[in-house]
Amino acid sequence: MINMNLGAATRWGLNALILLSVVLALYLARSIFIPTIIGLLLAAMLWPVAEWLHRGVPVFLPVPRRERPWIGLWFGKLRFPWTTSCTIVVIGLVALVLVMMFAFVGVLPLMVQELPRDYNDQVEVYKEFRHKLEQISPVPLDAQYFPPEADKSVVFTYIQEAIRPGSSFVGSVLLQSFEFSLTMLFEFALVMFILLFLLMEGPMLSRRVAEVFGPSRDIKTKTFEIITDMAGQIRTYLVWRTIINFALGLVVGTVYYALNLRHPWTWGLLTAVLCYIPYLGPIAAGIPPLLDAFVSTPSLWWVLAVLVFYVAIVNIEGYLLVPLLMGRHMNLNAITVILACLFWELVWGTPGLFLAMPLMAGVKAICFHIPDWRPWANLMSSAELSGPGESSAEIKLAEIFDDVQVTPVSGEERKTADAT
Repeated sequence: MINMNLGAATRWGLNALILLSVVLALYLARSIFIPTIIGLLLAAMLWPVAEWLHRGVPVFLPVPRRERPWIGLWFGKLRFPWTTSCTIVVIGLVALVLVMMFAFVGVLPLMVQELPRDYNDQVEVYKEFRHKLEQISPVPLDAQYFPPEADKSVVFTYIQEAIRPGSSFVGSVLLQSFEFSLTMLFEFALVMFILLFLLMEGPMLSRRVAEVFGPSRDIKTKTFEIITDMAGQIRTYLVWRTIINFALGLVVGTVYYALNLRHPWTWGLLTAVLCYIPYLGPIAAGIPPLLDAFVSTPSLWWVLAVLVFYVAIVNIEGYLLVPLLMGRHMNLNAITVILACLFWELVWGTPGLFLAMPLMAGVKAICFHIPDWRPWANLMSSAELSGPGESSAEIKLAEIFDDVQVTPVSGEERKTADAT
C-alpha cells in the first residue's frame, strides 16, 4: 500500500509540478490548443444565432387573394435544419472576416502609392518631419540621425534604400508576407471547420462531457450547469466586447475623418480589433493615428487634438460603457488581467493576448461553481461574488452595514425557528 499522508511541503511541490506540466503541455501543443480554443469561443458566441435560425426566422410570405382577400402578405417563420443553420452562421462569419481582411490589405497599395518617388519630394518630407520633431523634442536632435541636411541622415538614407524598387528589403518583406498569409489562411480554414463541427455536434458533446465526470445524475446536472454558465459568461463577454469595439471603431474613424487623417477608417478598424487585448491593445491602436496626424496635418495642434480625443474616448469606454453593459460581475480585476495577459502571451504568443480575457472568464465561472475554489473566483473578480448558499439580500446588508456580521441561516435552522 502507498502512504498518502503527505506533508504540506510535499503537496505544494506536487501541485507546482502538475502546474508546470500543464503549462508545458499548453506550450508544446499550442498548434492544437489555439485553433480548438478559438473554435470553442466562437461556438459559444454564435450558438444563439444558429439556434434562432433553426427555430425560425420571421418573414413576410405572399398569400393568394382567394384565400385571404383582405391581405396580400402573411407573417410566418422560415425554419432551417440544424446543419443548414450552422453552415449559414459559419459562411456569414467567413464573409465578415474576408471583408475586414480586404479592408486592411486594400489600403496597403494606397500607402505605398502615397510615398514620394522624386528625390526632391523626399527631401521636403524629411525637412517637414524634422521640423515638427524638433518642435516637440525636449532635447536637441541627434546630428547623426536627424541632421539639417537630408543626405547626411542615417534614417533618411536607410528608408530611401529600403523603399527603392528591387531592394532586398522589399523582396524579403514580400516573401515573409506571402508565407504569413499562407499560414494564416490554413489556420483560419482549420478554425472554421472546428467551429462548424462544434456547432453541429454541440448538444451531443455537452451530454458526453457531462457523462465523463461520473454516472450520478447530480454530478451530470452540476457539470452541465457549469458548462452552461461558462458558455454564458464567455458569450456575454464576447458579444458585448464585439459590439463595444466596433462602435468604438466607428466613432474614432468618423472623428479621424473629420480631422483629415489620411487613413481614418483603417485606424478605426484597427482600434476595433486591437481593443480585444486589454490595456495593451488600446495603447497600440492609438499610435498609428498619432503618427498619421504628425505627418499629414499642418499643425501640431491637430496631433494634440487626436491624442486628447483618443484618451477621452478610451476612458469613457473602459470606465463607463464596459461596466454598464457587461455588469460588474463580468469584470476581472486589473492584477488578474495583467497577469493573465503575461501568462498567455508567454505560452501562446500574440494569440494568447486575444484569448486571455475570455479564457479567464471561463476559468472564473468554473471556480465559482466549485465551493472549494470559490475564493479563487473572488480573488479574480473586481466585485464580491455571492455563492448559492448566500442570500443576495444578506450580501447587500453586509455591504451597507460593514460593522454588522450577517450569518446565512440554513433551512433546518429556519424550520426550527418557525416551529418555536
